[in-house]
Amino acid sequence: MTRLRVKHFGPIREGMKNDGWIEFKRVTVFVGNQGSGKSTLAKLYSTFAWIEKALVRGDFDRKWFERKNRLTKPFLTYHRLENYISSGQTALTEIDYEGEAFSIKYANGQLHITKSKTDGYHLPQIMYVPAERNFISYVKHTRELKLSSDSLKEFLTEFDNAKASIKDPLPLPINNAELEYDKLNDTLNIRESDYKLKLADASSGFQSAVPLHLVSQFLANSVQERIEDRQESMSAGELERFRKEAAKILSQPLTVEQRRALISTLSSRFNKTAFINIVEEPEQNLFPQSQWNVLQSLLKFNNQGEHNRLVLTTHSPYVVNYLTIAVQGKLLQDKITKNKCDEAWLPKLDAVVPLYALINAKDLAIYQADEKTGGIERLPVIEGIPSDNNYLNGSLREGNDLFDRLLDIDEALKA
Repeated sequence: MTRLRVKHFGPIREGMKNDGWIEFKRVTVFVGNQGSGKSTLAKLYSTFAWIEKALVRGDFDRKWFERKNRLTKPFLTYHRLENYISSGQTALTEIDYEGEAFSIKYANGQLHITKSKTDGYHLPQIMYVPAERNFISYVKHTRELKLSSDSLKEFLTEFDNAKASIKDPLPLPINNAELEYDKLNDTLNIRESDYKLKLADASSGFQSAVPLHLVSQFLANSVQERIEDRQESMSAGELERFRKEAAKILSQPLTVEQRRALISTLSSRFNKTAFINIVEEPEQNLFPQSQWNVLQSLLKFNNQGEHNRLVLTTHSPYVVNYLTIAVQGKLLQDKITKNKCDEAWLPKLDAVVPLYALINAKDLAIYQADEKTGGIERLPVIEGIPSDNNYLNGSLREGNDLFDRLLDIDEALKA
């Protein structure tokens, strides 16, 4: 299991309560106020998962990573986290990452890397979906954007790849709409039953949800197709590294069989078999029902692969509540299967919560970050269901309490 421990990094001071470790499950969620460290944790996970991937793939060796300040440049700058370690805080900052292939520790301004004993690593496609994704939809042509964010640039690259893959109208999880790509004019169009509109002119909800849905579906399907076909589609950088290493093999005095075996081993190092989807604020600009529909799609993509992972940051109480519904649905599905009940119940369950979006309780972890203490705690689980006693639901209850107090004042005035 992959896990992360963080202390004295940006808004995170105390770190996780108890043993300090944040465990990343099939679905991991971070909630909390602005400036509490939700996105910081997601970005650190993205950073260290990529370093582990690069070590497995052989992009760089351990010594290269372990040079002083290597974490800061280029890795923390990728997510604009380089200033989260101040000059007076370097000695205090501690980050521990335990992955499936490597354990990585950051202390006293330097990385220390050790190889794990487990051999169950699955090379992932890692995608960080930033909250700024709606900028991509707002402009009529993405080439108009001059981006300074490296993570947004990478997302834009995958967005263009996903856009180019559209051949037929793509169903969207909002309003039964469809997405069409006009290749000639390089524009995306939203089509509903009685109108057609350019994405750049559509509502903010569509502008936020379309890039998220399009890229997530494209990458999830791409990884799954590679697994099923046992074929690899490399990025330009990966392909160049592959060619260089393959050239070294071919230049050696080896037999044909030896060369074939070595090339086969080399190819397997680049074969992605998992999709790690890290999404900031999936609810952005969306009506509650649309939040649920988008969440169902993300869960569907995550459930496509055995080793996929979904990481969310959210301000929405609806997202957390819908996740508990997905867990409850899985408990009912297991009960129907175990007791060999009438299978007619499964379609009824599917009508409430699509079976493709169900979550096993042990595969979900929800963490709360506190901006006041800089601490993190895991939401307790009661009979397999995450507790509704969380910050987001607390805000809803606070609104009800405020209204009750106003009613009390109104009653007093009448008296």
